[in-house]
Amino acid sequence: MSTTERPRILVVGGGYVGLYAAKRIMKKMRYGEATVTVVDPRSYMTYQPFLPEVAAGSISPRHVVVPLRRVLPKAEVLTGRVTNIDQDRKVAVVTPLVGEAYELPFDYLVIALGAISRTFPIPGLAEQGIGMKGVEEGIGLRNHVLEQLDKAESTTDEDVRRKALTFVFVGGGFAGAETIGEVEDMARDAAKYYSSIKREDMRFILVDAADKILPEVGPKLGTWGKEHLESRGIEIYLNTSMDSCVDGHVVLKNGLEVDSSTLVWTAGVKPNPVLARYGLPLGPRGHVDAEPTLQVKGTDYIWTAGDNAQVPDLAARKAGVENAWCPPNAQHALRQAKVLGDNVISGMRGFPQAPYSHSNKGAVAGLGLHKGVAMIVMGKVKIKLKGRLAWYMHRGYHGMAMPTWNRKIRVFADWTLAMFLKREVVSLGALETPREEFYEAAKPAPAPAAVAAAPAQKAKAS
Repeated sequence: MSTTERPRILVVGGGYVGLYAAKRIMKKMRYGEATVTVVDPRSYMTYQPFLPEVAAGSISPRHVVVPLRRVLPKAEVLTGRVTNIDQDRKVAVVTPLVGEAYELPFDYLVIALGAISRTFPIPGLAEQGIGMKGVEEGIGLRNHVLEQLDKAESTTDEDVRRKALTFVFVGGGFAGAETIGEVEDMARDAAKYYSSIKREDMRFILVDAADKILPEVGPKLGTWGKEHLESRGIEIYLNTSMDSCVDGHVVLKNGLEVDSSTLVWTAGVKPNPVLARYGLPLGPRGHVDAEPTLQVKGTDYIWTAGDNAQVPDLAARKAGVENAWCPPNAQHALRQAKVLGDNVISGMRGFPQAPYSHSNKGAVAGLGLHKGVAMIVMGKVKIKLKGRLAWYMHRGYHGMAMPTWNRKIRVFADWTLAMFLKREVVSLGALETPREEFYEAAKPAPAPAAVAAAPAQKAKAS
């Protein structure tokens, strides 16, 4: 970390908003006008809409992450967490990955922490659940599912086999529906390489407490999406929730009980709870309360946007929707980040702030290879698409929304190669414990006394 006499713009969080806001600020900033510092526990930004395709092996995991230091070469990038903020002194407490925490002074502050998985105190969830917020979870889910197929192929125990081939997904929004669609597609392909496993042997279950799935694309497309998934043998239970999942024994409110080795949790998100320690005004659900200009209410040097912010949706309110707030999606995050960056520069120079207003352009979702739903809004006209054409819209939109041309090209290259080459169905579960085999080979041999005592103890026990 460098010391500077120039004003410091501290960006807390290196996700979608943090990355694009920092890029915008540095683009608009005069040379030497300020120092931009980005603090995040990871040194990269993850494009979350592609995590289902990472879990299915359609995109290489490295291609959905953007290295912060490469994209922001003129910024300070600190790998750590901002654990506290003293607004009176304008000082943030940074806890690095290693070493002691330290204070970092700032002049302007951007809060872009994003959101974390929204969970409930359900017995067994912490031990059994797999989230879908980070690229590590996408990789882990893919390896885990393929390992279950390996396990089912190798065992003669029917109970173990049945548990391994049962996959439960909780949450029917974009993340849940897209993930179960992609993973079921992958498992269906993978089953061709197993002599004793067919798709009919697997059981995929999707659970949601609401009365529909994919609410973002409207009721008609949501209904089509549900019927499509059910036509592929996926069981969908609406208006229900999960009571417990201890040791993989899943109990639902509707009375259904199944044993499953795979529980994927995508039941919504909530703002990062560390926000409560920053002394900022929060809304009823824990979001930072923001003005239409993306300034935090009651301040003139703090801005916020994205999933951790409660931003008035001016376009929806103009259309007559009272108390409308911007939903937590990439469409708003990208556009908010640009307005936020411009407003930080304006604030530094004493110019007026611009309000954020954006009309919804629609939503797209992929449900596996060549399958999807899309709602495109063009003025007052809503175009609804389903099937292969919607899938093309999904890939086209997110492919172009992927940050940096470097990553865009790599993602499109992955898709192009997949048109000619078969999907990889190899599990690399050992990635999670890469030193285990070496440790077994290198660990010290037992002492001679211990080796001699072992037979004696065995004889005594018998």
